Amino acid sequence: TCEQGVMRRTPEVIDCWFDSGAMPFAQWHYPFENQDMFEKQFPADFISEGVDQTRGWFYSLLVISAFLTDGPSFRHCLVQELVLDREGRKMSKSKGNTVNPWDVIEKWGVDPLRWYIVTNSPPWAPTKFDEDGVAEVSRKFFGTLHNTHAFFVLYAQVDGYSPDGSEVVPVESMSALDRWILSRLHTTTRLVRLHFGAFEVTRAARAIQHFVIEDLSNWYVRRSRRRFWKGEPGPDKTAAYQTLHEVLVRLAGLLAPFIPFTSEEVWHNLQAWRDGAPESVHLSDYPAGDASLIDEELEARMEFIREAVTLGRAARNRAGIRVRQPLPVMKVVTGAPWQEAALQELEILILEEMNVKRVEGVASTSAFMGLQAQPFFSALGPKYGGEVNRIAEAIRSLGQDDLRLLQEETPIRLSVDGNEIEIEPGDVLLEEAEPDGLVVEREGEVTVAVDTRLDESLIREGLAREFTTRIQNFRRQIGYEVTDRIRLAYQATPGLEAAIEAHADYIAGEALVVDLHNGVYKEFDRQDDWRIEEESVTICVVKA
Repeated sequence: TCEQGVMRRTPEVIDCWFDSGAMPFAQWHYPFENQDMFEKQFPADFISEGVDQTRGWFYSLLVISAFLTDGPSFRHCLVQELVLDREGRKMSKSKGNTVNPWDVIEKWGVDPLRWYIVTNSPPWAPTKFDEDGVAEVSRKFFGTLHNTHAFFVLYAQVDGYSPDGSEVVPVESMSALDRWILSRLHTTTRLVRLHFGAFEVTRAARAIQHFVIEDLSNWYVRRSRRRFWKGEPGPDKTAAYQTLHEVLVRLAGLLAPFIPFTSEEVWHNLQAWRDGAPESVHLSDYPAGDASLIDEELEARMEFIREAVTLGRAARNRAGIRVRQPLPVMKVVTGAPWQEAALQELEILILEEMNVKRVEGVASTSAFMGLQAQPFFSALGPKYGGEVNRIAEAIRSLGQDDLRLLQEETPIRLSVDGNEIEIEPGDVLLEEAEPDGLVVEREGEVTVAVDTRLDESLIREGLAREFTTRIQNFRRQIGYEVTDRIRLAYQATPGLEAAIEAHADYIAGEALVVDLHNGVYKEFDRQDDWRIEEESVTICVVKA
């Protein structure tokens, strides 16, 4: 409301962009007063607006400041480009390609929308908006973050873990896996701060996203899962809780400027303020990387192991062998001393991740790769003319010993139709060939070979592992709690029956089975029939 009377327009009206450009000075009534306050805050660290302000606010700020101070009123100008439709066209009602942001927020939430916008492209580049991208962000990044957070909370409640009520395990006493994820956390933190300092918000967000999905979830939590749900109380289990809690708390701080509501929820669920920190993540200092916790050599060794595992999985896939089927051996080429050290220190991770019985480090591919030779006709033809085809057949049938000599640049002698012929290394084309039973994969400087030959013992163990996984899934379907013990009766075909008997202790320990009974129960909670490979089984379970 306004007072009654006649309203008169002020005659001293200049273009509105002049008013906007004078803002840094006018807000302090400078230079007539507040000189000290003005000098502390001038020029601004950065300004930010849409690209359409180039000839408006950006220009007027610069011109007025240059006139009054011989310099700009801002150190950095962050230009926000337009948001386009998924085809890269400008949104307009006439084209029918506009998007109501409130509809997107109502469906997916404001934090996933924020994260999608900031990770999709830099603010100064046009953004092709696609709601499917918001859905993917919600599923991949937020789903991963939520599952990791929920995993910690669930098992911390089961074990009664409290960060301020448990004995602190020194970092130097932790496992290599714990020390690695802490190193990655602080390396990522320093990288994020570096990007923020250069106003590279998209790179900062993508660095966090890589850490959450690839480092934290796909490696650390998966490789540590057993320590939480199966391990007995002790220093290693405490270190696992301590490490994951520390990572999640610092992660909430890193994410706070991007996704304020999700980060606050994580902060409160972890009761992060109980160590004396502010009650809100948004009142805490932004995380800083601790150089003393960064171990670049450990990070390099772990990256080598992860690359080897990735190639090992690719070899399994090419051979068509499921992960739950144990394999006898995986060979890893360790051409450098630090790679040998990585294999010795972190071998257990490959054994568990690849489900192999043994890991071997070899100096080169010659330790497991065969050689095959093809005649190089351009070199052989001029020397042997019409005899070249018979010589070519002899070359193709050379044994491995002769091929190794040629590989070492040593000539060999062949007998062709009773004639002795010298074959030089330049007369043949040598290629490495996979021997029977080995599947070889290589990427860059990393090469692995997986032995896919199975004996009866390995086949039985594979059946037992698959049976165990079916039980674990069945528990979830029924609705049992993760700590519930069960009794299980089964009637199986001979092959699966033998596998269950041979690995009864493993099945019981993994699926929390207190009674594994070959037979039937008269009363049970649920019954089902399963087909596993060429075997079949009928099971019934009851909560113990």
